[in-house]
Amino acid sequence: MKLEAKPIAVLTAYDYPSAKAEAAAGVDLILVGDSVGTNVLGYASEKEVTLADVAHHVRAVRRGAPETPILADLPFRSYEQPGAAVANAGKLIEAGADMVKFEGPRVEIAAALKAAGIPASGHLGLEPQHHAQKRLKGRSLEEASQLLADARALDAAGISMLVLELIPEEVAARIAQSINAPTIGIGAGRHTDGQVLVIHDMLGVAEVDFRHNRRYASIGVLTAEALAHYVRDVREGRFPAEDNVFHLAQDELLGFAGKGS
Repeated sequence: MKLEAKPIAVLTAYDYPSAKAEAAAGVDLILVGDSVGTNVLGYASEKEVTLADVAHHVRAVRRGAPETPILADLPFRSYEQPGAAVANAGKLIEAGADMVKFEGPRVEIAAALKAAGIPASGHLGLEPQHHAQKRLKGRSLEEASQLLADARALDAAGISMLVLELIPEEVAARIAQSINAPTIGIGAGRHTDGQVLVIHDMLGVAEVDFRHNRRYASIGVLTAEALAHYVRDVREGRFPAEDNVFHLAQDELLGFAGKGS
């Protein structure tokens, strides 16, 4: 798709119904990200996500999207050494992932995964597992130059994809032009080879919104209204209504009524 200049549409998914809907919509790649921790599991940060968590959600997504490629995040501290990265990546591939992703300019991890025959994606810019402050990266000449050098090094080591998060558009464009691997942006502007958003952000599940995000729906508001409506209906006796109940046939009802207490 990069060679043909066809933009790549990527979304996160963490469960069967979301994956099924994304596959039906034609999403090119599904990311089972460590964002599952803060969006689904109630964790305080991505650092709490375990390998077992990611594998569990990869299996659910694979059941929902059997034909769509899946990219799975290697969790925090699961790829400190090349051997550990290969072993843990293998578990995610076994769970149903097609590719794994790691954060940072870890050339030795990219090379080890390449040697093991495991497709890998890098992740530069904001690294949610390692950066406490969620802010724009690569704003200075020094930082921008380092991002470009890191991207080129990862590309040379054999990555299959590179996620660029929260960096200036001009830096992302230069990286996309400079490496063979397709670049997927999130808050990286309009000139990457594809885009990824967190499904909970683009559907408006949470109240918090981000500049890099576009809300295509307001599911959070609709859900809150529906839940409150349900509670009122139950408490005020409007649910269940006649349309929601089942009855005995008349002859069975007569016999049942004759049974006494």
